[in-house]
Amino acid sequence: MQLNKTNQWDADKYNKHADFVSNLALPVIELLNPQEDESILDLGCGDGTLAVEIEKFNSRVIAVDLSENMVAKAKEKGIQAFVMSATKLTFENKFDAVFSNAVLHWVKDDDKSIKKIYNSLKAKGRLIAEFGGYSNIKSLTDAMQQVFKEHKEFGVFNNPWNFPKDSDYKQLLIDNGFNVEYIKLIPRPTKIDDISNWLDIFANGIISHLTEEQQNLFKKEVREILKPKIYSKKDGWIADYVRLRLKAYKKV
Repeated sequence: MQLNKTNQWDADKYNKHADFVSNLALPVIELLNPQEDESILDLGCGDGTLAVEIEKFNSRVIAVDLSENMVAKAKEKGIQAFVMSATKLTFENKFDAVFSNAVLHWVKDDDKSIKKIYNSLKAKGRLIAEFGGYSNIKSLTDAMQQVFKEHKEFGVFNNPWNFPKDSDYKQLLIDNGFNVEYIKLIPRPTKIDDISNWLDIFANGIISHLTEEQQNLFKKEVREILKPKIYSKKDGWIADYVRLRLKAYKKV
């Protein structure tokens, strides 16, 4: 039985405790290298922070996100944004580039999302993406799984993420008509303000079926497991992020 529901996104809480996601994305925008008058899709735009940065290059940005709350925030920034998922893109031969940051690890069906991205691009259009790769947040997922294992009343731990190997994702891109110019796993230990806030933002779907008391117990025990592993007085909380960064072109 699928116990966890889709993660719920609160844009204000995200901005307060997870702004590192956008702040660390500037190298991905550099890899995108947006050009004047290009049509660019921001896939998984969040609150539109990066779409605003891309538009500074006089590119034309359309943004999509699965969260209605995030799309509303993007629209407040003047971004043309729509509620849409990576596996249900409806565009055909429309964009010079598809840009995606910290999103595709939420997509379980890699093959379907890649096909939809391919269809969205013009001939020789490019895909620039960065998202969680193999072994991303392994300490965190192991701790969450351990707590579920120790509390049978919580049910089954359903991991919502998909962190592929670079070699596997490269082959999927090739199989779906892309030339891969660059793909690399990049270890990037990332400072977060507090593990409890991280869980509130990124793991709320995992525990949405639990009572409030059970949710608090879950966060408390995950914190206890992780504190000796990823926390120090000197550095604070450092999450073991590994990013998969890529640049690929549609062949025709």
